[in-house]
Amino acid sequence: MHEPVNFPLAAVVGADALKLALCLAAVDPAIGGVLIEGPRGMAKSTLARGVAELLEAGQLVTLPLGATEERIVGTLDLDAALGEGRARFAPGLLARAHGGVLYVDEVNLLADHLVDLLLDVAASGVNHVERDGISHRHAARFVLIGTMNPEEGELRPQLLDRFGLAVSLGGTPLPAERTEIVRRRLDFDRDPETFRARWQAAQDALQARCRQARKSLEAIPLDDAALEAIAARCYAAGIDGLRGDLVWLRAARAHAAWRGAAAIAPEDIDTVQDFVLRHRHPHGPAAAPPPQSNDSAAAPQNDAGGQSGERDPGEGQWGELPAQPVAIGERRAPPRWPKKP
Repeated sequence: MHEPVNFPLAAVVGADALKLALCLAAVDPAIGGVLIEGPRGMAKSTLARGVAELLEAGQLVTLPLGATEERIVGTLDLDAALGEGRARFAPGLLARAHGGVLYVDEVNLLADHLVDLLLDVAASGVNHVERDGISHRHAARFVLIGTMNPEEGELRPQLLDRFGLAVSLGGTPLPAERTEIVRRRLDFDRDPETFRARWQAAQDALQARCRQARKSLEAIPLDDAALEAIAARCYAAGIDGLRGDLVWLRAARAHAAWRGAAAIAPEDIDTVQDFVLRHRHPHGPAAAPPPQSNDSAAAPQNDAGGQSGERDPGEGQWGELPAQPVAIGERRAPPRWPKKP
């Protein structure tokens, strides 16, 4: 039985901000996962499968909505522990996802304690199972990708904050982009192998770029200048806690590695700003807008098709992120009490 052919990530039209955020999470899974907000039919699962191909293990594990905690974390056989003097562990979905992608569709419909558990493991890279005084630990390093449609319910702010990055898929594609999306989908459905072969060189280049970025990541310092700039912006945005600062710093370093730089630059901080702040201050003040720069170093040298100077319809620069307006919460006047008679 042949393995199903996946639609190559390099052939996905548009969604450049989301593709960049997913690639940064693949470069450094310690960022803490990516939350994708948007309606159905926006190719979210296609993108998740494409990201899995950028990782060494390459597998995609989908977490069903009805999954129990034991199915997720695994189980311990107490009878075997008593009889054999050792814990017998039956792996769960987290163990299967190690080295790949854990995809959770409609994460906002999952029980809060399960979302909390997933985010804990995604951030630490370790799954710890304990039952009646017997425990087992194993590595569980994966890229967590969660999707949600805000119209079907929201996540609590405490859980939103624990997702490293967030991207909102909104708006309607322009006619030319819609046409190219449908054309490529039809070509893929007609002959997946031929379509895949046509995009293989671009996909290989994307995999090589991600592999090189992971290799150079640890050599890029988390320097004080970048940290101070990020801390000032988090303060200006009114971000509670310090998780936003840490995620922003890690994401900026991953972006520096993605573009092949040896150090974090202001353009790296600017590029990932919206990914980090979008879900952390939905009604609060925005951080100071990033300074405009004519330096194009933040953008990769090649487009998604891997051809320098030649672009396919609908493809954009992955390193560029246009400024996003942020709604300011409505201010209400204090209530007026009735005068005493």
